[in-house]
Amino acid sequence: MVNFALKYRPETLNEIIGQSHLLGETAPLKKLIESNALLHSFFYGPPGCGKTTLARVIAAQLDCPFYEMNATTLKIDDLRKIFKEYANALQKPLVFIDEVHRLSKNQQEVLLPFMENHAALIIGASTQNPYYSLTSAIRSRSHVFEFKPLKQKNMLTYLRKIIKLESISIEDNAIEYLVFSSGGDARAMLNLLESGQVASTPITLDVLKQIRPRAMQAGASENESHYELTSAMIKSIRGSDIDASIYYLARLINGGEPAEFIARRLAILASEDIGNANPPALNLASSTLNIVKHIGYPEARIALSQLVVYLASSPKSNSAYSAINSALASIEQGDIYPIPIHLKTHAKTYIYPHDFGGWVEQSYLSAPLQFYKTKQVGFEKTLWQWHEKIKSIKI
Repeated sequence: MVNFALKYRPETLNEIIGQSHLLGETAPLKKLIESNALLHSFFYGPPGCGKTTLARVIAAQLDCPFYEMNATTLKIDDLRKIFKEYANALQKPLVFIDEVHRLSKNQQEVLLPFMENHAALIIGASTQNPYYSLTSAIRSRSHVFEFKPLKQKNMLTYLRKIIKLESISIEDNAIEYLVFSSGGDARAMLNLLESGQVASTPITLDVLKQIRPRAMQAGASENESHYELTSAMIKSIRGSDIDASIYYLARLINGGEPAEFIARRLAILASEDIGNANPPALNLASSTLNIVKHIGYPEARIALSQLVVYLASSPKSNSAYSAINSALASIEQGDIYPIPIHLKTHAKTYIYPHDFGGWVEQSYLSAPLQFYKTKQVGFEKTLWQWHEKIKSIKI
């Protein structure tokens, strides 16, 4: 059986579908590649969106040897052999490392000197943002680029091209299902096309649904992506509309949206939109996420429904969310102040609050800053009262 994903893998920048924010005519990444000025880079994004393909295209564009590895099985000795082989070569290799977020600190330390002296061009890929798993030394010598799920129109154009080239007989509604049920994953779309071709001629919708009963990620019809349904659910919960929240939850479940994805989004909402107005909301969201990991559908729908009703019924406050965003923005704008001397490790002038009943007046910042603004909604009002009461204690 022909592997369509390999047979029709793009071989040039212009053949790559989607990722216009990275590879459009005026996009910086494309200019860096074409100018042979690309630094060590790390790509992250969902499966089947072109990360490995782009790395291969870059190697072809630069006419350099290509080595593909996976961080889960990568051996340091193999890396050293590659670097040694090209130590005195004019053309340096491109070393591609998949699952790069799984690189150990030891592996990163081995890579570092070779990145520093440009013994090879290192490109990594991951479905997760590798920024926080990489050491600061690696980050300072590289760029991180985010890949987006492929848009349905790009997927459809790509699919129709392959159907024509392979002279495949397929029903129109089967073509639609191939696109929207693959959730922006071109590889998954072509794999289903292959299986459908073997199972039926012409390829029918019923056959495809027998092979893939539920959409991989989309949770939606052809016209509504899972992003739109998820957004509608979140906004309905934020607006305390229980019935609308349950309706969109049901749409997501019926469309095959993974239970873990829904639970993760609800956990974020529990902290972002409810926060300390009702602290147990985050605990229930965490418990639900853990539960759906172990039980899956159809029973997972019950726990998700319970959580959605609870969140929609809870008092809302985004004060914690706003506070951290405000603090991060301040730091990014250059508001970096020294830590007061009495707060540093082993400081002799630090005043221990417990020696004064739990609170004593003492400065904790070297500049007057304020990020938190209480909404005094639900339990958050009680927290603020506690806070004010603590600070009113007289020594």
